[in-house]
Amino acid sequence: MAAAQATPVATLSRQLGQAEADLTTVDRALDARVDAEERQLLRSRALAAKATADDVTRQLQEQLTLVDARAGQLGAAADAEAADIRNQRTSLARQHSALDSAVKRGRLLGITAAQLVDEIEQSQVEQFGQRLSTRVPSPLSPAFWRAVLVSVPRDTRHIAQFASTGSRQVAAQWRGGVPWQALVGLLLALMFLFPGRSAAQRFGQRWLVEGAPGHRVRRSGYSLWRIITGTLSPLLAGLVFAQGLRWSGLLAPSWSGLLDGLVIAITFSGMIAAIGGALLMRRQPSWRVAPIADPTAERLRPFSLLLAGLAFATIMIDAFNRAVGASGAARIATQAAEAMLHALLIGATLFALGRIRAAQGEGVDGETRRAGLGALALLAWLVVAIAVLSVLVGFVGFGLFLVQLLTWAVVLGSGAYLAMAAVDDLATTLFTRDSAVGRALTGGLGLRGSTVDQFGVLLSAVLRVLIGTAALGMVLSPFGAGNGVGTVFGRLGVLAQGVDVGGVTISPAAIVRGMIVLGLGLALVRGFMGWLERRFLPATDLDGSGRNSVGLIARYVGIALAVIWALASLGIGVERIALLLSALSVGIGFGLQAITQNFVSGLILLAERPVKIGDWVRVGTDEGDIKRISVRSTEIELADHSTLIVPNSELITKTVLNKTLANPLGRIQIEFSTLIGVDVDRVLAIVAECFAAEPAILDQPAPAVFIDGLANGRVLFNCFGHVETPRAAYGARSNVLADLLRRFRAEKVDVGTVPQRIEFGAPEAAPAPAGQG
Repeated sequence: MAAAQATPVATLSRQLGQAEADLTTVDRALDARVDAEERQLLRSRALAAKATADDVTRQLQEQLTLVDARAGQLGAAADAEAADIRNQRTSLARQHSALDSAVKRGRLLGITAAQLVDEIEQSQVEQFGQRLSTRVPSPLSPAFWRAVLVSVPRDTRHIAQFASTGSRQVAAQWRGGVPWQALVGLLLALMFLFPGRSAAQRFGQRWLVEGAPGHRVRRSGYSLWRIITGTLSPLLAGLVFAQGLRWSGLLAPSWSGLLDGLVIAITFSGMIAAIGGALLMRRQPSWRVAPIADPTAERLRPFSLLLAGLAFATIMIDAFNRAVGASGAARIATQAAEAMLHALLIGATLFALGRIRAAQGEGVDGETRRAGLGALALLAWLVVAIAVLSVLVGFVGFGLFLVQLLTWAVVLGSGAYLAMAAVDDLATTLFTRDSAVGRALTGGLGLRGSTVDQFGVLLSAVLRVLIGTAALGMVLSPFGAGNGVGTVFGRLGVLAQGVDVGGVTISPAAIVRGMIVLGLGLALVRGFMGWLERRFLPATDLDGSGRNSVGLIARYVGIALAVIWALASLGIGVERIALLLSALSVGIGFGLQAITQNFVSGLILLAERPVKIGDWVRVGTDEGDIKRISVRSTEIELADHSTLIVPNSELITKTVLNKTLANPLGRIQIEFSTLIGVDVDRVLAIVAECFAAEPAILDQPAPAVFIDGLANGRVLFNCFGHVETPRAAYGARSNVLADLLRRFRAEKVDVGTVPQRIEFGAPEAAPAPAGQG
């Protein structure tokens, strides 16, 4: 076994040696001054070496763990032990020593690589800050233009030499035959730029119309598709054109950098134009995602095209200056011109926006929204003013950075806005209760419709946060101040190693594991509850309310066990859970008394069942049916179909009238009086006949009619009847009263509810006044 492990360890040691050599090369290269491109290559090389060192260290650690386990199986060394065991113990000791040394070496290389990466990033930030803080003579001063004029002859010679080198290369290759590779590359580039891009956009639009679920997804998806095609088409066009020139041999080596700049410039400007077009949708307003009026989109579209053209010119000028080796004065002059042109374009755009907002009037947008737009416009004007002032006082690099940062932030923000709208539309359209996916989830997994809707909203929020994080990391990426998304997520990658909280290591892997365990536990609880409610409880003698009580208690116990299981998977043992509960007891003693009281009262209600689902109860002055009992509160549906939510402690500690606890029957009571000379037997018969005529009145218990007393020359009657439920008492009592009144009127029975005379029939005519005949 020892011989079998020798080869992998040797191979891993060679990998560590190569990583160490790469790190040594990077370290030595950093001793000299390197440009931004070379710095990026060195950073990538250091990161690759770090990844190799970490991977090798992990493999070596696994082998070291196995060796230690085997050594532990041998036990402690004895004075007299067999020779083969002694030899095996010696071999394992040598393996342990070699592996331990290799592991320490790998860890040291990982630390060294991390330090080199930090040094490269810090150097990049320092050079970026130095470029911004460098001051040159003001463009308004004679010294600035004197330096430019002095450098003109040398720059002219460099340009002439650059052009002559390229022309000689072209002439030499053209004499050898027609450079068909360059012609094919140019033809393909034109096809990608114009008919190919248009055909791709039409195809995407047609596919979205036919297959996308919903208008919102079609609209936002088409915006993203326009950005993708508007970026990839120029990129492919630039690549095939550049490759055609290289294959044909027409390109001189000194022109390679300029050609690479052309590819970058055409791609970047195409992306800017595509984002502007997708945001404004000037010719297709029905597909517009942003709430932009048609006149606004019409007036802003030229500015987005001008910005794309200015970006193309800026990148090409910088590439040309690097390719010809332009003087510092020439570069500063071109940067000052670029900064002023950017400031002019931003100022013109802000001025146009101001006129548009003024023309729209007060009623178009809300006051808050207009105030926010005004604040953003004021901030943009302030940035432009600072940039122009910086250029005029000599901080050309800082001024150019400000205006380019502002324009790039607008472009990046527009793209991020469209991407967020797309993921929001897609998530909230696919994961909704009425969609095909939602119906599959609700039908197949038994999820509630609201759960599917909530998942769609949460998924949308997570995706939008990721897009915002990526956009934030890309803000400074074009300016050499950072490494964009890689830097942001590289910093976040440290969290993958875990964070120690109270002796428990919380890492993304542990969180995912805990979520999986929690999901599995909840799934088991759901399956158990399905068996309990559909199979076991129907086989018992419990009524519906009793089944609900058992099911509710079982569900809460199961959820608690699933949570404890998930916490245990995170390394949080029962002792730590006990400590947590002890800490919570302090809060319960102060601020959670009411919640705890309601919780305990809910358990008492479910166990003792003084009230149950379906009971007709009166709480205070409110009366209604109990619809739901949870561990915190009870829901009572009132007669007007509103829901009264009563804390469970109210049902335990206060008086509650339960009209259906002992008997579900309802009772009606009718009281009235008649004159003392009435035929009492006839009245009793009429009441009995009215009770018998009402279908809701039960025969058992039989209705009862009593003479309650005599008072003020009247006979008092008290009558009772029973119905199946208290909910039917009101209507039955109304029907009996109506029938009684009709029968009493027909029988000429003088009746009242109080000991006063109540007249039935027309009133007697009043006597005529004296003197009238």
